[in-house]
Amino acid sequence: MTGNYPPRRSSNNSQFIFGIRAIIEAIVSGKEIESLYVQRGLTGGLYQELKQVTSEHQITPQYVPVEKLNRMTPKNHQGVVAVVSPITYQKIENIIPDVFEKGEVPLILVLDSITDVRNMGALARTAECAGVHAILIPAKGSAQINADAVKTSAGALYKIPVCRHENFVQTVRFLQESGLQIVCCTEKTNDYIYKPDYTLPTAVVMGSEEDGIRNELIRTADHLAKIPMYGEIESLNVSVSAGIILYEAVRQRQ
Repeated sequence: MTGNYPPRRSSNNSQFIFGIRAIIEAIVSGKEIESLYVQRGLTGGLYQELKQVTSEHQITPQYVPVEKLNRMTPKNHQGVVAVVSPITYQKIENIIPDVFEKGEVPLILVLDSITDVRNMGALARTAECAGVHAILIPAKGSAQINADAVKTSAGALYKIPVCRHENFVQTVRFLQESGLQIVCCTEKTNDYIYKPDYTLPTAVVMGSEEDGIRNELIRTADHLAKIPMYGEIESLNVSVSAGIILYEAVRQRQ
């Protein structure tokens, strides 16, 4: 069930780069930009070149006050600071055919708006241990894959493919069109996580503890499933919840 994908290190930790020309060169050379912070109101010819490059590479800047950039680095940042990811993101449309060609049954973990870095790392660790073939996250509204996430994952983020896509809902629908059932782990159902047949190609969707899974994915899902709860506390940590449902899939696939 586990895909044999090579480790994808670009550096040991996330790192800052600053200065417009340096960031342009980093993007053009293929560096994975985790976040790009641009000073509000920035102008100039070189900045226009940066805008063109970010548009071509589908990088969305965050426009922030100069004070934020000054807190990030005391050096001459020229109004632009970027965070380089320690991993290289992959495309889910390349992963799925490869899994099928190997004669394996896809198991994908879809993380909708998980914003806590340590939760992201813990989720990756659980997913890698459970033989998940890839993790899918949205390009916006998701935790940074930084040094803290890598550390919490115990290195799993170097081993399991992470796919980050702009049109998140459409990408989940692509999984469905590729033959995967979509199982959303949510309290908005009477069915428990034991009902779906996880021996089928499956994408398990987990939402944030604050907002849950977005409604578009709930409506798209083939199954809604919840974890039985008997105590007074109403919810589990998302990484614990993912472990429970993923290992139900492992149990069924044995």
